[in-house]
Amino acid sequence: MVETLTAEISEDLQERIRRLLERACDPERPLATAESCTGGLIASLLTDIDGCSRAFARGYVAYTDDAKAEMLGVPKDLLATHGAVSRQVAIAMADGARARSGAHSALSVTGFAGPAGEGQEEGLVHFACATKGRKTMHREAHFGPLGRGGVRLACLPVAVEMFEEGLR
Repeated sequence: MVETLTAEISEDLQERIRRLLERACDPERPLATAESCTGGLIASLLTDIDGCSRAFARGYVAYTDDAKAEMLGVPKDLLATHGAVSRQVAIAMADGARARSGAHSALSVTGFAGPAGEGQEEGLVHFACATKGRKTMHREAHFGPLGRGGVRLACLPVAVEMFEEGLR
């Protein structure tokens, strides 16, 4: 059972996380995360279930553009051209996390959790999942103005689903 956010996460999602981690416990299939707007929440969930520690290789919290460039190798010109909240940057974050961690699958998340600034869409989030031997998957979500906590929580089922796809 997920302990940190038990009250906030449905039993169904908790069960999906448990099954995901059981599959990722294979030494050839560890997971990694590269998080911006979720601030490490996904990594926290993946380390919250007893007996599954080998399923999670590492997590990167790269909140600023400089952190994305330094920690994950996201090209600064890509950040300048497309912005941190973009398909291109989400894919570069996932690819960088997978390459640097040696994980089988690495998931990235970057978005505007809120409040949004001028010209930004609150609740816009880009996800990417890089899996060894496959093309990096991308997903865009429009959660709307749920507030910072609400957007972060809304990211969790998408993250789990993308990891599930990466382990198929």
